[in-house]
Amino acid sequence: MSRVNEFTLDVLIKQSASRLENIFPLYLKSIPALELKTAMEYSLLNGGKRIRPLLIYATGLIFNASLDNLDIPAAAVEIIHTYSLIHDDLPCMDNADLRRGKPTCHKVYSEGMAVLTGDALHTLAMQLMATHPAHLKPEKRLRMVTALSKACGPFGMAAGQALDITVMNDETISLNLLEEIYRLKTGALISACIELGHLASHDDDEFNQRALKEFSGSIGLAFQIQDDILDIETETAILGKPQGIDHKNNKVTYPKLVGLNPAKDKVEALYQQALEAINYLGNQAQLLRDLISFMLQRIK
Repeated sequence: MSRVNEFTLDVLIKQSASRLENIFPLYLKSIPALELKTAMEYSLLNGGKRIRPLLIYATGLIFNASLDNLDIPAAAVEIIHTYSLIHDDLPCMDNADLRRGKPTCHKVYSEGMAVLTGDALHTLAMQLMATHPAHLKPEKRLRMVTALSKACGPFGMAAGQALDITVMNDETISLNLLEEIYRLKTGALISACIELGHLASHDDDEFNQRALKEFSGSIGLAFQIQDDILDIETETAILGKPQGIDHKNNKVTYPKLVGLNPAKDKVEALYQQALEAINYLGNQAQLLRDLISFMLQRIK
């Protein structure tokens, strides 16, 4: 019997935060370069919604994955996400001064140290995936490392970011290309979270794999469009990062291309598609439904 019914969303959020806060110090405490250690702690322990780990836990619990097994991809993905934010904020990328309501890593520790901090976090995530204690067979760890590497490398997030800085200032960009960029730079890692949560379980059913892939594809795209909407509608003090940074950087966004209300309609349509994809799971998926509702109704 699945343990998922033991959790409400509030309980999951608290449990996830507690488990990650116990794991991260194990890897940060012995770093020999003090300023690198401090910069990694500053960025990784700087709060945030930690939605990606929550997606991993909520998915894995559907299929009765143990929390110990889920800790590994949850911690690794949050580390990857943090590295990506540090690099996104650099002057050569989005040139942002605030992240989660605090000065960005390069503002506190210099650009060079911010680059190294991101590099160190990226590789630390893979180390954690390979070595952190849990009852995971080597084959499962390999599949997890493969899924995460693909999502954050040249076939996922890095490709999306490369397209972001090379073509998203072109106002003739097509809607199809914009959606593809969103799927790569944001959706790929979110999809990997769903896959990783499932991989942490003993379930190998192909129908479940296909349904979860459809679900995650819809959610990943919706999440990035929602981020565009928040950049327009939410003030910096609430958002925790500079409002209107896409406009400042002359980037084409979904609302800019189709309009604000049609963008909101698209988020709702994608949300409904996602719900339909996991409808067959019944009550077992209620926690995951509650989580994506929280994701897409957030104000920051």
